[in-house]
Amino acid sequence: MTAKLRIRYQTIEIENTDIHLCTLRDNQQFNDPDNVALNIGISSASWPIFGVVWPSSLVLAHHMLHFDTKNKRILEIGCGMALSSLLLNEQRANITATDFHPEVEEFLNRNIQLNNRKKIAFERVDWADKESQLGLFDLIIGSDLLYEDQHVELLSYFIQNHANDTCEVIIVDPGRGRKNKLSAKMSEYGFTNDHIQPENTDYLEQKFKGHILRFSRNT
Repeated sequence: MTAKLRIRYQTIEIENTDIHLCTLRDNQQFNDPDNVALNIGISSASWPIFGVVWPSSLVLAHHMLHFDTKNKRILEIGCGMALSSLLLNEQRANITATDFHPEVEEFLNRNIQLNNRKKIAFERVDWADKESQLGLFDLIIGSDLLYEDQHVELLSYFIQNHANDTCEVIIVDPGRGRKNKLSAKMSEYGFTNDHIQPENTDYLEQKFKGHILRFSRNT
């Protein structure tokens, strides 16, 4: 982790569970001296998005706290600071984290050490990659993933490629206007869906206007 980045340490409380995090100090940080991120299409403006804790990731973590994960192979897509992966790792769930950003894995490993837990499997992936060796999962989760219209097709395609025949998918969307488009694509892959609003978001500084998108398939 380069010294040129300003970072911060914080503890996120998920009810009675504390998750310790090293994150970017804010979303103004940037350091890509060798153009590693730029060469894979990550601009300076979008570079720091991975490195802070967004409201949607907090909503996802709270939703997953009491979720039944027993005997399930779980995948977090676009994990960023991987708050939910760290929470599920705390619960000794079988979790694999993924992201496209080249800096995510280093932060993830540092945060695993801060929480004194076992290593979380990680793979840097491109949703359009047809050669991914991740395998299949019983539960797929993610938060704030639909930034552009093209992401609907790519995300649904990626989920389909890594979903078991029987699979649950939980996506927290902050209200970017693409949830119905994603639901339509997921229905093409045999998933039913519903959209709910989180019951309690007192842990957020502002009211959460988005939804928890829940998809399921049983075949």
